[in-house]
Amino acid sequence: MNTLPSLYLSHGSPMIALEPRAAGAFMQRLGPAIDAAWGRPQAILAVSAHSLTREPVLLGATQHAAVHDFGGFDPRLYEMRYDAPGAPALATRVEGLLRQAGIPVHRVAEGGLDHGIWTPLRYLYPDADVPVLPLAWPPDWSPAQLYALGRALAPLADEGVLIVGSGAITHNLRRVFGGGGLHPVDRAATPESTAFRDWFSSRTEAGDWPALFDYRARAPHAALMHPTDEHLLPFFVAAGAAAPGAGQRIHASLEFGDLGMDAYAFGPQGRALAAV
Repeated sequence: MNTLPSLYLSHGSPMIALEPRAAGAFMQRLGPAIDAAWGRPQAILAVSAHSLTREPVLLGATQHAAVHDFGGFDPRLYEMRYDAPGAPALATRVEGLLRQAGIPVHRVAEGGLDHGIWTPLRYLYPDADVPVLPLAWPPDWSPAQLYALGRALAPLADEGVLIVGSGAITHNLRRVFGGGGLHPVDRAATPESTAFRDWFSSRTEAGDWPALFDYRARAPHAALMHPTDEHLLPFFVAAGAAAPGAGQRIHASLEFGDLGMDAYAFGPQGRALAAV
């Protein structure tokens, strides 16, 4: 069966849309690699760090546009568009899967892609020709709850749906803007960031989900790397959506010494993306 992997991608900040650097270049290769291995996805279900609700909400519009949900950045960012088709039929399918699993869910006919969705997708599929279904989610759910949400979505991988979680593997912007100014983008990796990222990679490749679910207590410098964890939690939805077992880090890069831009693939079939 042509089962798609699920993905967790670090988008870092909106500036990735203008300054792709290593992570953007990787995502430019990733879209064609997915198409070559499994064919063009029928749709993308996107779980972003920037679409947060009290209970899961499916944005089932027929058409989406890029939402410029940020301020104080380069003016060119606000001129960028990513007008992707929506996936209302998929929204109905996902609503059924979640209700069957006993997970509360709401479906609305509204649309819009926050920057955690459109900035990576503009590299994966620059023509904006793959339908997108955003799934907003509750940031107060535990990693285990969000993994269970992903498990309810698992049948979609056999139906041509690419599930993408988007955030940042480390995300403490106070450290990026240390001393009141922006650190150099090519600053050497801090020991704290390296320790956290390597721990997450090793535990993921070992399939050690009890440790990962309890990462705030077990991972080195967890609270320092994620003062709030909404940028990491989409990782668990993407992981749950794959076959139970290990995942794999398929890209590793860093900006400003602290901002991790790592990407992960989940499911046995995702190992093919490690060479992208």
